[in-house]
Amino acid sequence: MSAEKLSQEVAALYDNNPAHLIAMLQEIQKRNKNRYLPRPELEALAAVLQIPVSKVYRIATFFKAFNLEPKGEHMISLCLGTACHVRGADRVLEAMAGELGIANGGTTADLKFSLETVNCVGACALGPVAVIDEEYYGELEPEKVPELLQQFR
Repeated sequence: MSAEKLSQEVAALYDNNPAHLIAMLQEIQKRNKNRYLPRPELEALAAVLQIPVSKVYRIATFFKAFNLEPKGEHMISLCLGTACHVRGADRVLEAMAGELGIANGGTTADLKFSLETVNCVGACALGPVAVIDEEYYGELEPEKVPELLQQFR
């Protein structure tokens, strides 16, 4: 679907009202295969809403939930909260980054994985914990990382 068509469709869901810009950006990102906001779609949305592109970018760059770069097919969020940290989450992060060949916040070249750290996932008793595609994987150890990631390759 073209950027213009997608922007028109999404804007129509919200009566073309710029007050709903955040919701529109969420919808566009959700519909994008790599969960990000490509430049052509941001520009097209601004044109449809008849607002400056700078306003769309201001919102898209302000909120951490929005991505301007493609994300991997599998999103890995590793908890670095206190309970996970004291149980070795930093070593698990090192193992994941090494296994994937990317740094924290990065995406593999094949767009298969994205790795990020978060402050808490609310599963302290299972720490260290990673959330991969909304599934929780607890009691992680660096030695378990290759086998865990193999499930998603």
